[in-house]
Amino acid sequence: MHGGDRIASVLKSHGIEYLFTLCGGHISPLLVGCKKLGIRVIDVRHEATAVYAADGVARLKGVPGVAAVTAGPGVTNTLTAIKNAELAQSPLVLFGGATATALKNRGALQDIDQMALMKPHVKWAVSVKRVKDLIPIVENAFRIAKEGVPGPVFVEVPVDLLYEESLVREWYGLKTGDSGSGKSLTGKAIQLYLDRHVNKLFEGAEEFSADFKSAEAEIPEPLDARIRHTVDRLKKKKKPVMLIGSQAMLDPKNIDKLVTAVNKLNIPVYLSGMARGLLGGNHRLLMRHKRRNALREADLVILAGVPMDFRLDYGNHIRKSATLISVNRSRKDMTKNRKPDLGILGDASLFLRKMADDMPENLQWNNWILQLRERDNQRETEIQKTAIQKTDDINPLQLCAEIENQAEPNRVFVADGGDFVATASYIVNPASPLRWLDPGVFGTLGVGGGFAIAAKLVYPDSEIWLLYGDGSAGYSIAEFDTYVRHNLPIIAVVGNDAGWTQIAREQIDILKDDVGTVLRQTDYHKVAAGFGGKGFLLNDPEKISETIKKAKAAAKSGHPVLINAHLGKTDFHFNVRRHYEQTI
Repeated sequence: MHGGDRIASVLKSHGIEYLFTLCGGHISPLLVGCKKLGIRVIDVRHEATAVYAADGVARLKGVPGVAAVTAGPGVTNTLTAIKNAELAQSPLVLFGGATATALKNRGALQDIDQMALMKPHVKWAVSVKRVKDLIPIVENAFRIAKEGVPGPVFVEVPVDLLYEESLVREWYGLKTGDSGSGKSLTGKAIQLYLDRHVNKLFEGAEEFSADFKSAEAEIPEPLDARIRHTVDRLKKKKKPVMLIGSQAMLDPKNIDKLVTAVNKLNIPVYLSGMARGLLGGNHRLLMRHKRRNALREADLVILAGVPMDFRLDYGNHIRKSATLISVNRSRKDMTKNRKPDLGILGDASLFLRKMADDMPENLQWNNWILQLRERDNQRETEIQKTAIQKTDDINPLQLCAEIENQAEPNRVFVADGGDFVATASYIVNPASPLRWLDPGVFGTLGVGGGFAIAAKLVYPDSEIWLLYGDGSAGYSIAEFDTYVRHNLPIIAVVGNDAGWTQIAREQIDILKDDVGTVLRQTDYHKVAAGFGGKGFLLNDPEKISETIKKAKAAAKSGHPVLINAHLGKTDFHFNVRRHYEQTI
């Protein structure tokens, strides 16, 4: 059993089904070990995609996703994706290859100080020193990734810990009967040093078996007294509002109980990030528009796993006279920018479920709910009117409305882009929980390729819709090659307006210059076809429905598909960036 087999055995014991990677000599034994144990190895076209895919699996399943990349540039290519996962509080384990231990800092291929790069952006960064430490370190990596506030963990594994001892000795010139430089005094001294070094690497390698288990990850529970205080305050209010964010979705196995709790609480609710879809597409308590207005009018606001960052104008969206209750696994996020009237350290989902158990049955806020519902309906009517405006090429709202109309009930939406995706977020809706993926608070472009891979693997029988801006498409369109090779028939839609439009709008308005914001109206459908997928050009409004039907049929027959939609201009965009900031 070599080091790669040892790591693979731990992954298997944790129920890991997928390892995302871009191959490299430093990590080959890990890939082979995983394949041997039935863990599906998904090789992608960029290391960032491997981490995004692991992140996506973590968000959808609530268990750490796993990626492995080679040393040097393999590791550095993951930094943005790792930071995105950290800020999104996604549990994942990243294995990074490294040069042989005896060659460290001697100018070996791809040898850099990877630990210094990764430590600021992960919960734990560790470099394995001995083969016997592989299993316990990987076990602890899983525990740390999941406990408290989840996040990424980086495990650096030098290449000489992954191969069999006999081969490693051969690399170091320690093969039995070797007659090389070891005959000289200096050569003998070097061989003696290397022999002792390898002995230390493999000493006690059999001490830990794959049955070793670290302590279970701890999830912070909210104090019962704090829950009672919340209920007592809620009884006195007339206009409560609840915001549920991604952190409340970290426990997928209890999603149904969370939905039951939200129904019993009977408080109007806004959803963001991974919480989108929690209540389905239409629900009497679910509000989607004019969130800022609702927060300014509310007399009590519950933030369930939502920090007071830029998305809430650093707490300024909530009026000072309102009772502010913040529930968060992170003490820092709980008090970020504004101290709540009642801060509750703990898991947001568990808090809401316990609070629902303590709530009296007779608390009603029907007039307040009706007021918010009328406002929501009014905004929906405005959007529908804009969707039927005639434009050059394709009205983006009309396109999104048709996607919403034709998408299967089991659909998953992956959002990767600025202007077009912000527009889409007004219209397309996941019909059930854990079927929406967007970058999160970091606002990272390029997540789409990896997130779509994760979504199709986790939900193989579902329709996966990847909504791209034409700017963001450039980051991961090469993953169409991955979709084809691994039989992942997703449907990508590129909103092609030949520019970085979300940036251009403000830049041109303020600075009167479009420098750096102009793109070509590239034939993205041909690019997808070049990688082996199917591509459709959509520039005729009369063919929107027909093109979507063709794309769906192609995906059902096993082909990844891309619709290249040439967008026209509407008067809808002016506040679209603000809305997008509120939905992530």
